[in-house]
Amino acid sequence: MMLPTDPAENLATLIRCPSVTPAEGGALSALEAMLVPLGFAVERPTFSEDGTPSIENLYARRSGNGPHLMFAGHTDVVPVGDEAAWKHPPFSATVAHGEMYGRGAVDMKGGIACFVAAVARHIEKKGGPKGSISFLITGDEEGPAVNGTTKLLDWAAARGETWDAAIVGEPTNPDALGDMIKIGRRGSLSGIVTVNGRQGHAAYPHLADNPVRGLMALLDALLSPAFDKGTKDFQPTNLEVTSVDVGNPATNVIPARATASFNIRFNDSWSAETIQAEIHNRLDQGARRKKYRAGRKEAVDYELTWRERPSHVFLTRDDKLIRTLGGSVRAVVGKTPALSTSGGTSDARFIKDYCPVVEFGLVGKTMHMVDERVALADLEGLTQIYERFLDDWFGEA
Repeated sequence: MMLPTDPAENLATLIRCPSVTPAEGGALSALEAMLVPLGFAVERPTFSEDGTPSIENLYARRSGNGPHLMFAGHTDVVPVGDEAAWKHPPFSATVAHGEMYGRGAVDMKGGIACFVAAVARHIEKKGGPKGSISFLITGDEEGPAVNGTTKLLDWAAARGETWDAAIVGEPTNPDALGDMIKIGRRGSLSGIVTVNGRQGHAAYPHLADNPVRGLMALLDALLSPAFDKGTKDFQPTNLEVTSVDVGNPATNVIPARATASFNIRFNDSWSAETIQAEIHNRLDQGARRKKYRAGRKEAVDYELTWRERPSHVFLTRDDKLIRTLGGSVRAVVGKTPALSTSGGTSDARFIKDYCPVVEFGLVGKTMHMVDERVALADLEGLTQIYERFLDDWFGEA
């Protein structure tokens, strides 16, 4: 039986599955077909929650006597955008000039394809590792992330699964393979500020109450001063206002309400609770910076709504995991990867509650873009890094 040792073939199979979140699109079935011949027991639980799409997920395990390594990722992809703008159809897996084109090529079907190939080569050469390997794959990473990894982890843990370490195959490298291993992530929190006023005619402001004035004071309080200067392992905390809206198409009407959305990425100077308290404090200070209405000073009437549960900041300190992966990168590509906590959030934020976790995958330059693509040489290189990691990490057990 032919084992799935070629990462390019594996990736082409996955790209040809149009698994735009939340659709499974055949991608999990294709992955299951690769894993079963390698001795994995595969399960496909579906999770649901009111107000969100039901999501099919995959958990596969090849059991052995020794430590348990998890590889985590997602087969769902973002929409293709303007399909006519692509050089090659986004689900065709066309190869041109040494690159494979397709939605999900780097984010992150490519990482999955390489890890499958690495495991297949390890089994083919050595009969398999001393311990256990599992694939924890969701179809909900690019979506609300409600019915995916977080519930899949809970489901597996309730069945007695434990893990010693995890790799998430997100595209972590900014320019070239081997640039960067992610060993943590900043926390993330989003909210909506609403200022209530009174609608009226722009020519008669004394009869109205313009909420835009108050909203400007609140946003100024949120944006200044800086939250911190950064820490040893993390960038400075940063808040961005992502939208401002009054829902008002008329130029001669003072609106009744003004809203602003914001997102803050916070470092390990803060917890989710302390950064929420700081934001409340800043808004209260801004509200006390009185606004003027009809010559009178008035406090700003505002409401704050948190948009979703926060993503907590974390830093992985597992020396064996980081040292072994870094050594594998050096052995294959001859460079020492930077250890970084940059970027946005990933499903590592859920996995860190169960075991030490790092992220390492392909070059992410084209992720989410038209003409997303990956160099075939990088697919081979990443497969060799993963294979070397399997040899060394299980060999140290």
